[in-house]
Order: sequence, then C-alpha cells, then structure tokens
Amino acid sequence: MIDFELIENNSDELARQYANGKPFECVVIDGFLTAEGLEALETDKLIQTQSSKEFSSDFVFAKNKIENPLLENISPELAALKSELLSDRFRKILCKIVNKDVFLDDSFTGGGLHQGLNGSYLEMHTDFTRHPTNLEWVRELNLLLYLNKGWKPEYGGCLDLENDEDGEKISIEPLENRMVIMLTKPHTIHGYKAINFPNHTMRTSVAAYAYSIHDGIQSIPYASTKWYPKNPMKYLLSLLTNKIVPIKQKLFGSRTADRAKRK
Repeated sequence: MIDFELIENNSDELARQYANGKPFECVVIDGFLTAEGLEALETDKLIQTQSSKEFSSDFVFAKNKIENPLLENISPELAALKSELLSDRFRKILCKIVNKDVFLDDSFTGGGLHQGLNGSYLEMHTDFTRHPTNLEWVRELNLLLYLNKGWKPEYGGCLDLENDEDGEKISIEPLENRMVIMLTKPHTIHGYKAINFPNHTMRTSVAAYAYSIHDGIQSIPYASTKWYPKNPMKYLLSLLTNKIVPIKQKLFGSRTADRAKRK
C-alpha cells in the first residue's frame, strides 16, 4: 500500500522540509501510496459510504464528522494500510523524518477513517496532549492521509494551520494520496472550514497519531482538545468545555478511547 521506496529515497529532504515547515513543523508527501495501493482504496466501496453511525464526540465543534478507528472492521484494504502504518519499517522512516523517537498508537484512538458529510467542518483547535488511557504517552504528531479523488478548490475542506505563538497561517489542499505529517502541541492550531463536496461524496482521510514516552524531565500536563471557534457564542461555550472535559474524562473515562476498543 505505502510507497516505502519513494519515502525512504527522499527521507533526508523530507526531514529538512519537516524541520523548516510553516507555520510550524510539518511536511507534505504527495504520492504516499503506491499506484496499486491507491487503486485498491479507490475501488473500496466501503470507503465511499458512511462507515459508522457514530459522529465525533466533539459534535458541537465538529459538524457532521465521523471518526471510525476500527480500520480492520471496515475493509481488508484499510486493514492492510493499518498494518503497514504500524510496521517497524514505517516507524523507522517516521522517526528519521521528524528526528524524534516516536510510535503510532495501534488503537488509532481519535483517528482511523475520518469522513466529513454534507456541510462538515472542524473548528480550529489544538489536540489533547497525552493519550486518554496511556497517560505516559505524549502526543507528538498527526498523520493525515487524504483520499479525496478529483478534489476541486470549490469543494473546500483545506487543512488550515495556524501557529498560536506568532499568528502565521497556511492552508493545505486535501488532495488524493497526499500525506501530511504535522507537529501537534499547544501552539499548533488546526481545523477545516465547512465543505461543499458534491452530493454522495465526503471529505475523506485516514488519521493516525504518533506519541513519545514521557521521559519525566519536563512537565507536560494532561489537556483535552482545546477549541478556538470564531463564533462568539461558541467561543464562550468552548471556554466552559475546555475546563469541564478533562474533569469528565478523569471521572468517567474517554468516549473516544472506548470507541477504539470495540471489535
């Protein structure tokens, strides 16, 4: 599925691009899948339909967005992609690109197949800082593989990135077979505006999250997803949500993590 040779042969340049990425550390890899791998996913009818009836737990800030972490339950093709993403070979490549010892969460908690239905959007936000159930895991990276065949600018849904420290912004088009590897920290704000995809199509991506093991040297407090909506009423709601959700998760656990455990 993954074009390992392409990525390995260009790993030095990809590492340079990641380190110098704007508005913060990130790199775009076009042609991430082999031609055969891409064709397999293009003909995978299960990917073209709604893979789950469960929407994002953050439905107030993530409209019409489905997250299905159980790739192996969706189709054999996605199961094969998951296996390659979790392979030692890919981990070695990833560590070289980002110059850090990281690993992918094999449960794909919060990740998996992401589908945006009609009018879907994801408010600007920063991600949770530690894994919801493995608290010694520190979140380091988002890996986003886009599968939007024939995407056009008028469809919308670009990945918007903003650095909260200096205000720099960019947008990345969600082109088919494009992998984005981006740093995820308290200053790496990201999201996407409301989509206008044609009828019966969805904004589609496969998301995986990479972690490091906390070394105990620096203080990294747990924080849930923090939202930065433009709407004044939603902003006021986000202030409350940003404080309540960590308490709720501590008392009752994470719904997102529970979903990833189902088989």
